[in-house]
Amino acid sequence: MEAEAVTFPRIVACGDSALSVELSDRIDEVLNDRVIALAETLTTNPLRGVEEVVPTYRSLMVVYDPSIIRGAVLTRELGKRLRGLEPSDATARRFTIPVVYGGQVGLDLEELAAMKGLTPARLVELHSAAEYRVYMIGFAPGFAYLGGLPDILHTPRLEAPRQRVEAGAIGIGGKQASINSVAGPSGWRFIGRTPLRLFDPDRVEPFLLRAGDRVRFRPVGQDEAAELDGAVAAGRMIMEPA
Repeated sequence: MEAEAVTFPRIVACGDSALSVELSDRIDEVLNDRVIALAETLTTNPLRGVEEVVPTYRSLMVVYDPSIIRGAVLTRELGKRLRGLEPSDATARRFTIPVVYGGQVGLDLEELAAMKGLTPARLVELHSAAEYRVYMIGFAPGFAYLGGLPDILHTPRLEAPRQRVEAGAIGIGGKQASINSVAGPSGWRFIGRTPLRLFDPDRVEPFLLRAGDRVRFRPVGQDEAAELDGAVAAGRMIMEPA
């Protein structure tokens, strides 16, 4: 028996207090722009009872209070918002992220370069020359999934995840790049670290990045990295979009 074809967009229940607005089963920038646009309409022009929106690559999770708005009513309202969407890149912020490549955190740099037939310096050049798109924040608080990794750097994740990778680690997994927000286990391959904190619960905005932002990486040496570490630890460094 053939599986029934799925028609997009579709809105599906996730328990009794959340809906998932699914726009496709694939990933691309246009779809992600629509996800972000829908999230923005619910932030700037909120629906009563909607408590939180969580954009992903291809869908938007909408968390709501069922004592205030019923799922069926919210489904109809979301359908109306979808029909009136006008995605725009105007709200995208641009960040330059300092990175010290290699070292104890970027322990995969040399092996990855050898796998690709590159020198470590050339790999760093390729990685830092690209502009990346933040497709989503997830997995851990502030963890950034980035699109735009050069094709030559696409690499499968490790077969056996490491038990601990430090916060700020710059990773590669499949076709994606990433920036770790907190220390924890990971099967990604790591080539450097940034002194910046992607997640800080004491900030007014705890997450540094959000879906739709653009990121470039700037190589820095150990001395500058140490200065940045000190500034961040002292709370003197506030990263602003370019």
